[in-house]
Amino acid sequence: MTAEGCLVSVEVSTMWTSPQAPREMDAPAVADQPDVKAWLDALDAEGADARKGLHGRTLTQLVTGEPVDIVEESAGWVRVVAPWQPAAADSRGYPGWVPSSHLSPRAGDSPPPPSDGVEAERLAICRAAHLHLGLPYLWGGTSPYGLDCSGLVHHTYRRAGIVVPRDAHDQYQAATPVPLGDEQPGDLYFFAKPDGWVFHVGFVTGTRTMLHAPESGRFIEDAALAPGRLETLFAVGRFLA
Repeated sequence: MTAEGCLVSVEVSTMWTSPQAPREMDAPAVADQPDVKAWLDALDAEGADARKGLHGRTLTQLVTGEPVDIVEESAGWVRVVAPWQPAAADSRGYPGWVPSSHLSPRAGDSPPPPSDGVEAERLAICRAAHLHLGLPYLWGGTSPYGLDCSGLVHHTYRRAGIVVPRDAHDQYQAATPVPLGDEQPGDLYFFAKPDGWVFHVGFVTGTRTMLHAPESGRFIEDAALAPGRLETLFAVGRFLA
C-alpha cells in the first residue's frame, strides 16, 4: 500500500467512517458530483433524526483544492488522510473514507492552506465566525453548508490561513491555556465530560457568552451559557496571542 497525493476536485466531499456508512438518503453527498444542498434538503425532509443519524457515519468534510494522501483503496472508495485537518488519530492528518471520484492527482507536496481574506487575529477570526449565525448544525460539517462546534472553529481559522486541529478535544490539547475568568473575546470555551474528555467548543464573545454550533437540529448562535453548559465548562484556550 503506497500513499498517493491528491486534491479534492469537488466543492465539498464528506468523509465517512467506512464505504458502507452512507444511507440511501445520503446518495447526493456521495455522487460523483455531490450536491450538498440537495443532500441536506433531503435530510431535513426526513426529520431531525436524519441529521442526528450522521453520528458514527460522517467524520468531517473536505473542500475544493484540499490535499489528501491515499492510504487504501476499495471499490470506488479511498481511505485518505487530510493534512490540513490535524487529528490525534493519525499524525499525517484526519483519516477517513471518500469516493475516489471526488479526487484528482496532485503534483508535488501538500500545499499550505490559502488565506481567504480573514486577518490572522483573534477578534477578526471571531467576527468571521459570526457570519455563520443561524446556519443549521451539521455533524462533521466544515463548510458554509453546515458546521459542527469544532468545525466552526477549524473552518474559520483556516480562512485566516491558520491550521488548527479538527476536533474539540484536539483543539483543547493544542490551545494555550487561559485561566477561567481571564478569557477575552476570540478565545475558546471548552466543555468536558466528567472524565475530562472535551466534547464541545465555542468562541468567547463576552463574560460567559459564546458563539457556537449547538447539537443537531439547532442553529449557530451567540448566546449566554445556559446552566447546563456552565456545569460542563472545563477550560479556556487561545490560539493567537
